[in-house]
Amino acid sequence: MVPAVGKKQSDIVIKTRQAMLDLGRRLKESGAESMVMISPHGPVFRDGIAVNMARTLRGSLKSFGAPEVSLELENDLDLASIIRRCARDDGITTVGLTEREAGQYRVDLELDHGLTVPLYFLAEAGVRLPAAVVYMALLPNDRLYRFGAAVQRAVGESGKKVAVIASGDLSHRLTRGAPAGYDPLGEKFDREMVRLLKAADAAGVMNLDPDLVERAGECGLRPVIIMLGTLDGRDVDSEVLSYEGPFGVGYLVAAFKPRSAGSGEKNESFLPRIARAALESYSRGEKYKVPPDRIPGEFSKPAGVFVSLKKHGQLRGCIGTIAPQYDNIVEETIHNAVSAGHRDPRFHPVRAEELADLEISVDVLQPPEPVSGKEELDPMKYGVIVRSGRRQGLLLPNIEGVNTVEEQISIARQKAGIAPGEPFELERFEVVRYK
Repeated sequence: MVPAVGKKQSDIVIKTRQAMLDLGRRLKESGAESMVMISPHGPVFRDGIAVNMARTLRGSLKSFGAPEVSLELENDLDLASIIRRCARDDGITTVGLTEREAGQYRVDLELDHGLTVPLYFLAEAGVRLPAAVVYMALLPNDRLYRFGAAVQRAVGESGKKVAVIASGDLSHRLTRGAPAGYDPLGEKFDREMVRLLKAADAAGVMNLDPDLVERAGECGLRPVIIMLGTLDGRDVDSEVLSYEGPFGVGYLVAAFKPRSAGSGEKNESFLPRIARAALESYSRGEKYKVPPDRIPGEFSKPAGVFVSLKKHGQLRGCIGTIAPQYDNIVEETIHNAVSAGHRDPRFHPVRAEELADLEISVDVLQPPEPVSGKEELDPMKYGVIVRSGRRQGLLLPNIEGVNTVEEQISIARQKAGIAPGEPFELERFEVVRYK
């Protein structure tokens, strides 16, 4: 990409170069006062995220035969320190690397090519800002995302307007002769990433098939997940500016512009209002109760209930019960709302300031009935329960992205931990959905 390195070959990826310059111009016009940069190529730890705490950030492309491409910029140590504290408050380990610690860990604090390449194009666009530099870690995707959310909180505390740059390539296995060898799934991975990033679909990125990710031979997924975490809870205008892979490596340039977090009064039906009140009370350390004389007759009976929370279109929590655990639907909703907001292991607990942005739906399950085969299922109309011994998995009906019976059964089977080839029984159920 960088002409001093690629010479004439850099013109082959002229679309990527132009997109990087466009990104730089957008960043300059945004009024950003600082940057957070995320690289996959610096010090990488398995159990914690490294943060560059050197007094000055320096880097060059001398190891790529272009020593004339050298950069020096101010390290935003104040922002880096706040990021570390916010991450610690969320239970995420960080490693602050000063020159002394870098020597102890035998790592280099010079800016790697994952940082110098985007910085080169930003400088070409006239961007010269201080930056806080963090590196990806071999943590689970949900913890990487949570670290990104901690970065968002740190930026809020700093009072600065900050741009986030996630660096890294997509698949390194797109063509025969590619740097990491050829795998036909490399192209599939890149297509999925382009599609998901166009939609700013954080959940989709985080839940990509691990085998697909492994076979793609990528290096950019973890930085992207951290970056998406920094957008947690925000409406986002997302745009893929370019994608190409002529050297067997996927180059993608995308821009994400967050909008202001929305709020406002919700036009909700009875059960979602109950779920919201339960979450609001829990955030104040109180228990929410509804007097029996205020429970409508249709909700006075017991039933299984699922409470789903979404934040700007992204799932934020979903917990439910197949069989009722409480005396009536209202009590079931109250307990499952609190569990969805605070006990769903896929997400960190809902914070009080997020409540106004939640979209809440409550599904009341009708009694399940056994079915003899797939032909009696309809993923738009019926939910499905897959059972094998004591294991069971459930999937609600009419879920976005689940369009076939086969997909519905497969997801429910995976939830139950039922391996392919194991025998299982099917049940279907209908729900009444309240929004």
